[in-house]
Amino acid sequence: MKRQEAPQPLELVRQFINTFDSERHTDSLETVELARAWLTNHGFPGELTIVDEPVRQRIVDFREALRSLARVNSAPDGRVDQAALRVLEDAIQDSGVHLGFHTDGRPDLVPETDTGIEGVLGRYTAIVGLAAFDGSWRRMKICLAHDCQWAFYDHSKNRSGTWCQMSECGNRSKVRAYRARHAG
Repeated sequence: MKRQEAPQPLELVRQFINTFDSERHTDSLETVELARAWLTNHGFPGELTIVDEPVRQRIVDFREALRSLARVNSAPDGRVDQAALRVLEDAIQDSGVHLGFHTDGRPDLVPETDTGIEGVLGRYTAIVGLAAFDGSWRRMKICLAHDCQWAFYDHSKNRSGTWCQMSECGNRSKVRAYRARHAG
């Protein structure tokens, strides 16, 4: 497991959030074709993910709502955008995520459907819900470097991670702070 990676299945959510890369200015969900390809390549068969422009926009809105939620983990005094919460609540409602049980009695969160956009968003919503219950969601953070915003899993013992990579974003931040202190 790489330093930024989350334990499975939360890693799937981290990868989903990182479909937008602000450093490279790329978005794997930028077009209908790209969104369809990304979903197919990440375990959602093409026939189950009929993507048109309104569906693509809904997926992007959902991704940004998850980013907003993870950003609160990076800055505990922050607040989740209310519009982001509505997007997440709508996804729960539409997918019918509910408490279910495995044949061995273990509880699980499961969407009512595993098809279409409801199945896609339901799967990610269920993963986040379970991670919230086991405490691992609090470790999903967004890099505080304004030019990065990469989702990462905080593996630090005291959960104090700030940057996705100290060697890049952390060093840039420290150099900027040093230069600001010594300017003039």
